[in-house]
Amino acid sequence: MSNIPFTKMHGCGNDYVYVNVMEHPIVDPVKAAVLLSDRHKGIGSDGLVLIGASPIPEADFSMRIFNADGSEAMMCGNASRCIGKYLYERGLTTKTQIRLLSNSGIKTLHLHVDNGVVESVTVDMGRPQLENPEQFVTSRGLDKGTFVSMGNPHYVIFTDDVDQVGESGRLLEHHPAFPQRCNIEFARVTDDDVIRTRVWERGSGITQACGTGACATAVAAFITGRAGRQSQIVMDGGTLHIELRESDSHVLMTGPAEFVFDGEIKLQTT
Repeated sequence: MSNIPFTKMHGCGNDYVYVNVMEHPIVDPVKAAVLLSDRHKGIGSDGLVLIGASPIPEADFSMRIFNADGSEAMMCGNASRCIGKYLYERGLTTKTQIRLLSNSGIKTLHLHVDNGVVESVTVDMGRPQLENPEQFVTSRGLDKGTFVSMGNPHYVIFTDDVDQVGESGRLLEHHPAFPQRCNIEFARVTDDDVIRTRVWERGSGITQACGTGACATAVAAFITGRAGRQSQIVMDGGTLHIELRESDSHVLMTGPAEFVFDGEIKLQTT
């Protein structure tokens, strides 16, 4: 057992424990994620994020994300913004444009810096997919929502009752239409291009925010004619600005990232 330094950060309330595995490797991140995420017996978080070196020259750094239940995620928009702030403010890079390798490919982070402080981060999340048979089987009978893959699967339901997220989200995550389970968003357009959204994240349950979920909600609103190419997605923990760029259909997500605290915890390292 060794003392492993960690940093807790959040993006719009979506909180994770971050570990720089370039200096402090974690042998069993699945077990560590479950331990650290426990809000009564651990640090308390929506999961564990590992910040690493990139194994390929096309990216500057890498990220791995493990949900509170230990399952590994494909991508997390809020976590990627936090990593940008961490890398810059902790002196691991001087770049304000960072190429970050995730399980869903390389994402480009644009840091908005003022007097050495990263005030916000814009992430190029790439092109959304509206069909992915590995993630969504259309023949399984779901037709009240819109499927959008941002690398990870999302199912967006527009409704006046966004507070059904707990009961309905739990059931829909495991619906047979989603072979890999699914993130579920309940959304309501409250004003021109302002969308109130609540999120059920697969492997974590209700979270304060979800970056990829905000992107999926904005895409679903645009393709169903509920909003334009730019939306403000208002979640429990804060607001993200999402743009569906006309030139290449890439989704751009802009929002804050915040440090909460640093600490050390004993973990198995061999």
